[in-house]
Amino acid sequence: MASPEPKGLVPFTRESLELMKQHIAKKHSEKHKEDLKPNTDLEVGKEFPSVYGNLPRGMVSEPLEDVDPYYKNKNTFMVLNKKRTIFRFNATWCTLSPFSTIRGTTIKILVHPFFRLLILISVLIDCIFMTMTDLPKWWPALQNTLLGIYTFEILVKLIGRGIWAGPFYFFGDPWNWLDFSVTLFEHITRYSPLNFILLFRITRNLRILKIIPLNQGLKSFVGILIHCLKKLTGVIILTLFFLSLFSLIGMGLFMGNLKHKCLRWPRENETEPRHNRTGNPYYIRETENFYYLEGERYALLCGNRTDAGQCPEGYVCVKAGINPDSGYTNFDSFGWAFFALFRLMTQDYPEALYHQILYASGKVYMIFFVVISFWFAFYMASLFLGVLAMSYEEEKQTAAEKAKKFEPFQQTLKEFQEESEAAETKTIQIEMKKRSPPSMITSLDMLDDATIRHKEELKKSRKRCLLCWYKFAKAFLIWNCSPCWLKLKELVHMIIMDPFTDLILTICIILNMYFLALEHYPMSEETISILSIGNLVFIGVFTAEMIFKIIAMHPYGYFQVGWNIYDSLIVFHGLAELYLMNIHGMALFRSLRVLRIFKLGKFWTTFNMLMLTLGNSLVALKDLVLLLVTFMFFSAVVGLKLFGLSYKECVCNIDKDCQLPHWHMHDFFHSYLNVFRILCGEWIETLWDCFKVAGQFSCIPFYMMVILIGNLLILYLFLALVSSFSSYKTATTEENDEAKNLQHAVARIKKGINYVLSRILCQKQNVLKETMDNVNDIYVKENISDHTLSELSNTQDFLKEKEKSSGTEKNTGTENENQSLLPSPSASETVPIASGESDIENLDNKEVQSKSGDGSSKEKVKQSSSSECSTVDIALSEEEEMVYECEKPKHLKNGYGRRSSPGQISRESKKGKIWQNIRKTCCKIVENSFFKCFIGFVTLLSTGALAFEDIYIDQRKTIKILLEYADMIFTYIFILEMLLKWMAYGFKAYFSSGWYKLDFMVVIVFCLSLIGKSREELKPLISIKFLRALRVLSQFERMKVVVRALIKTTLPALNVFLVCLMIWLAFSIVGVHLFAGTFYECIDPMSGERFPVSEVMNKSQCESLVFNESMPWENAKLNFDNVGNGFLSLLQVATFNGWITIMNSAVDSIGGGSNIFITVKQKKQYRALRKLIYEDSQKPVPRPGNKFQGFIFDLVTNQVFNIVIMVLICFQAITIMIQSDEQSPKMDTAVYWINSVFVMLYTGECVLKLISFPCNYFTRGWNIFDFMVVIFSITGLFLPLMVGHYLVPPSLVQLILLSRIIHILRPGKGPKVFNDLLLPLMLSLPALLNISLLIFLVMFVYAIFGMYNFAYVKKEAGINDVSNFESFGSSMLCLFQVTIFAGWDGMLNAIFNSKWSDCDPDKINPGTQVRGDCGNPFVGIIYFVSYILISWLIIVNMYIVAVMEFLNIASKKKAKTLSEDDFRKFFQVWKRFDPDMTQYIDSSKLSDLAAALDPPLFMAKPNKGQLVAMDLPMAVGDRIHCLDILLALTKRVMGKDERMEKFLSEMESGFLLANPFKITYEPITTTLKRKQEAVSATIIQRAYKSYRLRQNDQNTSDIHMIDGDREIQSTKEGAYFDKAEGKSTIQNQV
Repeated sequence: MASPEPKGLVPFTRESLELMKQHIAKKHSEKHKEDLKPNTDLEVGKEFPSVYGNLPRGMVSEPLEDVDPYYKNKNTFMVLNKKRTIFRFNATWCTLSPFSTIRGTTIKILVHPFFRLLILISVLIDCIFMTMTDLPKWWPALQNTLLGIYTFEILVKLIGRGIWAGPFYFFGDPWNWLDFSVTLFEHITRYSPLNFILLFRITRNLRILKIIPLNQGLKSFVGILIHCLKKLTGVIILTLFFLSLFSLIGMGLFMGNLKHKCLRWPRENETEPRHNRTGNPYYIRETENFYYLEGERYALLCGNRTDAGQCPEGYVCVKAGINPDSGYTNFDSFGWAFFALFRLMTQDYPEALYHQILYASGKVYMIFFVVISFWFAFYMASLFLGVLAMSYEEEKQTAAEKAKKFEPFQQTLKEFQEESEAAETKTIQIEMKKRSPPSMITSLDMLDDATIRHKEELKKSRKRCLLCWYKFAKAFLIWNCSPCWLKLKELVHMIIMDPFTDLILTICIILNMYFLALEHYPMSEETISILSIGNLVFIGVFTAEMIFKIIAMHPYGYFQVGWNIYDSLIVFHGLAELYLMNIHGMALFRSLRVLRIFKLGKFWTTFNMLMLTLGNSLVALKDLVLLLVTFMFFSAVVGLKLFGLSYKECVCNIDKDCQLPHWHMHDFFHSYLNVFRILCGEWIETLWDCFKVAGQFSCIPFYMMVILIGNLLILYLFLALVSSFSSYKTATTEENDEAKNLQHAVARIKKGINYVLSRILCQKQNVLKETMDNVNDIYVKENISDHTLSELSNTQDFLKEKEKSSGTEKNTGTENENQSLLPSPSASETVPIASGESDIENLDNKEVQSKSGDGSSKEKVKQSSSSECSTVDIALSEEEEMVYECEKPKHLKNGYGRRSSPGQISRESKKGKIWQNIRKTCCKIVENSFFKCFIGFVTLLSTGALAFEDIYIDQRKTIKILLEYADMIFTYIFILEMLLKWMAYGFKAYFSSGWYKLDFMVVIVFCLSLIGKSREELKPLISIKFLRALRVLSQFERMKVVVRALIKTTLPALNVFLVCLMIWLAFSIVGVHLFAGTFYECIDPMSGERFPVSEVMNKSQCESLVFNESMPWENAKLNFDNVGNGFLSLLQVATFNGWITIMNSAVDSIGGGSNIFITVKQKKQYRALRKLIYEDSQKPVPRPGNKFQGFIFDLVTNQVFNIVIMVLICFQAITIMIQSDEQSPKMDTAVYWINSVFVMLYTGECVLKLISFPCNYFTRGWNIFDFMVVIFSITGLFLPLMVGHYLVPPSLVQLILLSRIIHILRPGKGPKVFNDLLLPLMLSLPALLNISLLIFLVMFVYAIFGMYNFAYVKKEAGINDVSNFESFGSSMLCLFQVTIFAGWDGMLNAIFNSKWSDCDPDKINPGTQVRGDCGNPFVGIIYFVSYILISWLIIVNMYIVAVMEFLNIASKKKAKTLSEDDFRKFFQVWKRFDPDMTQYIDSSKLSDLAAALDPPLFMAKPNKGQLVAMDLPMAVGDRIHCLDILLALTKRVMGKDERMEKFLSEMESGFLLANPFKITYEPITTTLKRKQEAVSATIIQRAYKSYRLRQNDQNTSDIHMIDGDREIQSTKEGAYFDKAEGKSTIQNQV
């Protein structure tokens, strides 16, 4: 679109209004529409562009004609205020005249900047007072004043804009509706008796949202998020569907189970049978008779299964009492089950819920939680991220397109601004250099370089300065006093800018980091003294750096660089700290020392880039951050008004001492913290408290609002930050001078070291070179007579290559080692084989070279030695499989230059032949597929055997003996395999592969574990047996692919990880300064609870608290006493585990492209899966000939029948939803008969389908599934009548029938939105399964390690009867919990028990010789931290795979590209128009064919003109070939370029090879020529008719005929297409 030409502003007059009405009337009379869009630079709320000139005073706040052409005919006018802000108003309809004095006055008030400022100040004042609980006496008067201002605002807007709901009217803006509603409700609550209604009082808090329309950025982001919500509709529906489905399954499995508790057995009733022992309801209500674990609030749960929780002796498991967590955690009804599943999906305290279920129902149900907490939650999060990412990219593309359209207009404005800036800059430079002597040119040039280097920063931050400021800077900030001073400046400049100076400064910063990290609690006086001296030294170094740089660069040049300003602030802080060092309470000020760490960013390019990018991103997203803060503020105020009073009045429902908990909403500060906690994912416990004080009706809506809207804002902010990082990355990769100097210094040091080493080793290298030359000469002389000419040429080539590579031969092994585990998907491991081992003999170099996996490059052949007896060629290919091919150079059999007689040669050649045959045999063995399968099977057996070595192994003597023998057998097998591979490949080739190195390490582990069993003092070696499982990585290609991909994605991020680690170190040091030694607490030994801080302030008060008796003064296990503990505490905060405890301790502190994850074979399966998904479901079943069968066939295949079945499935699900635990017997009977009816209906459906297509019924998987459901349902219905109701759960039939609900997800049958959302999951399944296998292997290894090290840890905190390391299954449960970042802080807390006060080192563990129940904190920290990092890395890649698959599908739908699926769909449509498969259709069917195609090949009707313009070749009989049509449609979609022409030619050649029939025909014409012939025939026919009419009537007909001829000639080509077809006879004559 052409840019609008800037024109002058014209006042809006009555003539303008009349002219506008005439234009609108004329536009309505015309049918064609103008393709105009609003100019983005002239939108409402933006500043009027300066290119239109200055704004005269007489036009300020006056009606003006709209300069945007889009609004010329919209009955609108424009108003500009003093700040040139654009406003638009309607000129007609339900409003006063724009020329009315009253409306003119209100418009002037409305557009005045002060009016908006007044409203903003009023809203902010209102917000401040909303946060107060104790309001001042004059608050009512202020409230009335604010209400008057809001009312006045609404009246002004109503008069100025008009009462209507269209654009630019008052009610056309939803924010005005909000203002009007809130003000109306406030008047109602103020002056009516409805004040007691809480809802009306709460609506006043919506006034906070008025901040949004007052800020244009906030308003636009709200619109974007509303658009995102529309996009998320399908994901939300799918999430609700799955949540409902899993809730129904949970009801069927766990209904009433959480009421099972251990009940004490009464002695007087001991003779009663078991089922009568719970007959006394009074006895059951007595909670004192339940069994409680130490420190637990709720009774111990139990179950009747063998793998469920068991009651201690003297107790029996009965169903009694209420559910856990005050009755709020259960599956007794659909609502509570849905609530529990939502909690699992959001991963809030999931470990407590699945512990309760496993105690009450059994460990086998862990599968249910794995599906929910891992797969379901993971995929739903991936879908939300994918849709939001897609929406964000759409917004970016839309903004880019708008900017592109109006780029000429913006370019004009930009040039205008740049001219003014350039003129001012030139004036300043002339003024600065006018008085500068020649000696100052260097410093000024350096200043210019610095200015250019920071040009982007200065453009954003610099303000226009007066010329006098530059004169002042020239006079006082540029020092050029005397020649001596200038020489000193040059000397200092040379020193301070030297690379070694930067290296020394870097070392000082690193040492300063080390000194800061050394601080801990408690510290000795000597340590404090050393750290103080170090601090003084570093302050002196940094101060000297600043002074020298000021001397070298002058103050003006020094402070032009951002890093120099930062350095000066660090120095000023250090000097101020020295001045204030004797003042107490300066811990926060001292903690600012940590800012010195960030000086390292000046020398670290990655850090500098990340910080600059983060700053730019936050500045660009400031409106989105402000929107998030506004929402949190609004939520906190609403929570305060809703629940603040309830927390005070009903606090005794929460705490028995009637004390407010840490987390409440009685005041604004705690309410805001509570909202922050909810957004962090920790909401369930505070929600339970809210239930107790305010009820479920008001708490659930508030919490759902905060969770859903808050997480949407956070996710969108996260995606926007990631996108901003990617966009800024390319612009911030340049290195600064300091980083380059550091590299130069390191390079100089390396050069010096290499020079010294070369001087020392020079003589040895010369001697070695002479020896190698002699060897080569002797070798050539003695072997030239024994070789043919071709062999001799090969030898010479070999020697040439050997000489060329002599300088780099040492690095070959290292390169092979690195490349063997490099994650490049195109690289492969290469293992050489001895000469003669290949199945293909006598290969020359041309045969060895072959195309790589993509067919674009060739393999390279590299000479290398594989063993002492042979040297072979290594073929380096790009395939995923190893290449086992080589040449047979005979000159490598007997070594280099060995002198031998003919007899010796014959004997040694025989030995060489024997050796060659042995290696060839070994090679065949190790390459055999059966051998590989056998080794893989043995690997799995050896890995699985580790799972049996738990704490009960000593009690299972037989299994223990079998495992010992199995370990020996496994060891021998793997040693034999290793020896065979050594023989086949040689040592060098074997150890050049990373996977074989891993195998060798595992063999060493096997040997050491056997040695450890032989001697008692070597028994600790047994604990490394867990490393045996790593051998699985090298045996299975799926594992290799995932490991390579993970390494490929991880290695580039190591630099970023180091930056994050440094930032984490800074926060840890700040934590040490603020909280070191403050996490101690005084513990009541009776209750185990902490005394309040108000009662105990220090250790002395704790020790003398009760009658001079000593109380335990204990430190929290997670604290900030040193940097190490600070790191661990911050890790728990980062993973949202245990951070509540840490925060409470701080508050109470005492002042003191996804395919890289799948194999080649799986890539083929991936493409096959895509074909299967996009193809039509299956071939249609033929209709039977029998009338009765045909009638039933028509019935069951009718769409209405399928809809009825879907409705029945939904009704069956509803019958489960309405059930609950302990329902009445009548309800049980009704449910039984309802289930019977559904079983009969499904059976009838099955029978009808069997009758309608008996031979084809079982050919479809869905029919087999339905048949099995019917069989199992009938069995489940009658089985309780035969074996009893106690052995068969009553919900069995319901769950079996419920399984049919997956028909809703059936491709092609269920909702299309479900299919679109489930398609990425199905396509990413291969990659996700491979990654899941790796996760399982990592969990397996860590589970075995946990069994060896933590099996006997004392059961407390996170380690209990369900989650422990006593057995393999329990260890896997623990690691699954850690994988989802749930409750690992409790496990680590239990492992921290290593002191006598916490554990018993001499405790006897029955059935084993191991003593003690103490943990190892050091091993525990390494164990959990390493597992969290590894699992986090793998899970992040899982999210990337799923999200990228989703975005890939979305981008393919939008991009103008064609896939194999599009061509397949084309031919499926073609079959309908060419049922005889002639490859031709009649030209008359072309329009229908194009309209029947699927996008992007689809062409909507009318399309005849477009089809004719394609100029398609036509054969005899007006027939068109399918390939010509497909090529033309493809060219239409993808455009015309060189790549397109190549693609079309390849497609045509491929089609001709598959269908040679097309070669035999020759086109006789084209559609365009035929159209021209038709039009020509029509013209001739018309002319002939005109001629005949002129002959009949010469007086009047001639003029009309001539006009008709002219009209015919000027008509468009498609106007007479149908008439021409109807008169084909005349065409043939022509």
